Amino acid sequence: MKLLFATQNKNKVNEIKRLIGAQHELLTLADLDYEEELQESSMLLEENALEKANHIYHEFKMNCFSEDTGLEIDFLNGAPGALSARYAGEEKNADQNMNKVLNELNGIANRSARFRTVIALVIDGKEFLYEGIISGTITTVKRGINGFGYDPIFQPEGSAKTFAEMNAEEKGTISHRSQAFAKMKEFLESEFAQ
Repeated sequence: MKLLFATQNKNKVNEIKRLIGAQHELLTLADLDYEEELQESSMLLEENALEKANHIYHEFKMNCFSEDTGLEIDFLNGAPGALSARYAGEEKNADQNMNKVLNELNGIANRSARFRTVIALVIDGKEFLYEGIISGTITTVKRGINGFGYDPIFQPEGSAKTFAEMNAEEKGTISHRSQAFAKMKEFLESEFAQ
């Protein structure tokens, strides 16, 4: 099946390309020369993912999916959540976002957090949602050079490494995004098997 991934985030595209498998053809907005920024007008991941997927579905009349991911920190009452990419400002600077989180948690013992991804799939105008969650803790310093976003300060439960200290395969076996994508892929393969 041909699917359009409604995102301009190259890091997310690369993660999904590693997960999609040969039975699906993945197109991106870059393949269609679409450079307009996708709107995220909600404080809910589900609504943002649906907003982006529906916009692109109606724009190109192609089956597509989008996702929204948030880092939810217990001490910060679930922040930054849907504002994760813009937490320190509209320029979406990952280092500034991490620095803001580390400053806000300075001296705080409760560093529990989770990454949550919601994928919205639109097939022939019908909407489907898939969620992936991974719990962990926020480190006191940035560790690792891999990944993107908050990966250098997020250490998943059961691991001694941050996401940024893992290679793509290690992260891909447990991450929030891979969990949500696996649910979508299972649905596609059961409903639209060739």
